Amino acid sequence: MPMTPNPRQNRLLEEVRTHGSASIEALAAQLEVTLQTVRRDVQRLSEAGLVARFHGGVRLAQSTTENIAYRQRQALNAEGKARIARAIAKRVPNGCSLLLNIGTTIEAVARELLHHTGLRVITNNLNVAAILSDNTHCEVIVAGGVVRALDRGIVGEMTIEFIRQFKVDIGLIGISGIEPDGTLRDFDYREVQVARAIMAHSREVWVAADHSKFNRPAIVQLAPLKDIDMLFTDGPLIDGFPGLMTEAGVECVVAD
Repeated sequence: MPMTPNPRQNRLLEEVRTHGSASIEALAAQLEVTLQTVRRDVQRLSEAGLVARFHGGVRLAQSTTENIAYRQRQALNAEGKARIARAIAKRVPNGCSLLLNIGTTIEAVARELLHHTGLRVITNNLNVAAILSDNTHCEVIVAGGVVRALDRGIVGEMTIEFIRQFKVDIGLIGISGIEPDGTLRDFDYREVQVARAIMAHSREVWVAADHSKFNRPAIVQLAPLKDIDMLFTDGPLIDGFPGLMTEAGVECVVAD
């Protein structure tokens, strides 16, 4: 069963994500716990594949080929994702049409749209469809295709063909990583193909990406920054990215 980090372990992960690596002593001081507690947490997070240990410290375990488990992604930076979701919901007007794809941040956005009216939402995410079905003032249209058991996302050629029937006001996508050159990336080629279809059939393209996605490698290229209109995140942009955003003409919204 995938590990779900506890609040202290989530704080440890956030420290490592922020700095790339950290010493055991620094983590103990930051978290105000003993060295033994940090070592125990690091051992468990390492066994779960979330961090990699080295002598005296720990760094983030980064694979370019495989994303971390869905349940673990739900738990990671949940508060930051909720802030992003609220910021996005404030920008979504009543009475508009949206394409929403796969991702835990996108699901957080769906929860924030429960009180909007007149929405028409097309999605390839069964979790999003289930959430928004509780909004009686929202029409939800679910794409056909192959359902991935790990996260209830729908992918495949059938999904792409279905999306091509529409032209929506806002296409909102989640991603797994943004390279230092601004390239948007993900882990699943089929998911990327669907995301590209969403981008092509949306009048505006919005991206939701918490701070852990910056400088995170992933195997499949989705698009360059210039192909999107807005990016929502939960913290100040790290060095290099403000200039990339300006050059690409992307509006960046940092959620309060």
